Amino acid sequence: MKFYTATEDEILGGKITDIYFDRTIKTLEHLGINNVEVRMEFHSYGLPKGYSWAVFTGLEEALKLLEGKPVTVYAMPEGTLFKEIEPVMIIEGNYLDFGVYETALLGILRHESSIATKAARIKKLAQDKTVLFFGLRALHPAIAPMADRAAYIGGSDGISGAFDKDIFDIEPSGTMPHALMLSIGDNEKAWKAFDEAMDEKVPRIALVDTFEDERTEALKAAKLLGKRLAGVRLDTPSSRRGNFRKIVQEVRWTLNINGFSHVKIFVSGGIDEEDVVELRDYVDGFGVGTSISMPPSVDLSADIVEKKIDGKWIPYTKRGKWPGAKQVYRCSGFNDIITLLEDKPIEGCKPLLVKYMENGKIIRDLPSLKEIRNYVLEQLREVQTL
Repeated sequence: MKFYTATEDEILGGKITDIYFDRTIKTLEHLGINNVEVRMEFHSYGLPKGYSWAVFTGLEEALKLLEGKPVTVYAMPEGTLFKEIEPVMIIEGNYLDFGVYETALLGILRHESSIATKAARIKKLAQDKTVLFFGLRALHPAIAPMADRAAYIGGSDGISGAFDKDIFDIEPSGTMPHALMLSIGDNEKAWKAFDEAMDEKVPRIALVDTFEDERTEALKAAKLLGKRLAGVRLDTPSSRRGNFRKIVQEVRWTLNINGFSHVKIFVSGGIDEEDVVELRDYVDGFGVGTSISMPPSVDLSADIVEKKIDGKWIPYTKRGKWPGAKQVYRCSGFNDIITLLEDKPIEGCKPLLVKYMENGKIIRDLPSLKEIRNYVLEQLREVQTL
């Protein structure tokens, strides 16, 4: 038995690829073609239905994969909101030096961008309410750090991995599972023991739907812990939920009339965009898992769009795609203009693609995880639609 995961060496060595890329390289070499200078563009010609933008995520890992290889890379900064057809990354070089990495590059960029985009949509809909990502249980454990990173970039206020402090210097967020109450057999004893066992910096948020009605358990927890209770979490399963908004309103009313207006209410359990809209006026935060972990796919693809012929870059691509390597200029009001990469700059607008790598060497400092997240949040405040 084993864990069916790829090692870092296998990924960097180009072994994690679709077989037809290996066969392409062998065929070119068979013909004696050892140098095909191209520009390959990564873009989405079809965002998920109802999406007007996505969040470009995964650049750091893409650069890690390409580092040391004789290629030049242009890309949008990680965390940039982009639209259909716009290139998010361009690789320039001999196709034989990087073509085998297309599978891994697309896997990195598509998966991370999909998670970050869904987190960003949830965060925008939640407005000023807290969003915590609890979705690791929906994924293979080997990619848990990637998922937490992408969800955090997308705007999640907290991530739950016990490893997050070590890897990202971010304190993990989490309350308590039903297993705690069920193991102890008494919810009040469990809440009290949790309060006694946890460091003071850990918020006391009681899960209040294990044995009894949510209103009953919430009031019991509030009376037991008083001012030490920061909040209650409702994770009511669909089989018992009924009208979840009315349950939340009932709990809020009961806490308030008993002098516990300081106790916040968090909800979790199958939360998606429509639930956020329905509940955001009545709760203080959301624990969101599967809808972010398993989001609609941001369908990035990679296509050769230019080929160097007789020393000149010539627009050159398959049908259905726009030929020519492109630049994207962001103008006021989140208005974008696409031009050819080497066209004259558009005055008053910002070019989004910048050079990150030259001949395999990273030439630009990469931002911290928190800086990328702040960049995403700034754009979310500007963009008007989902």
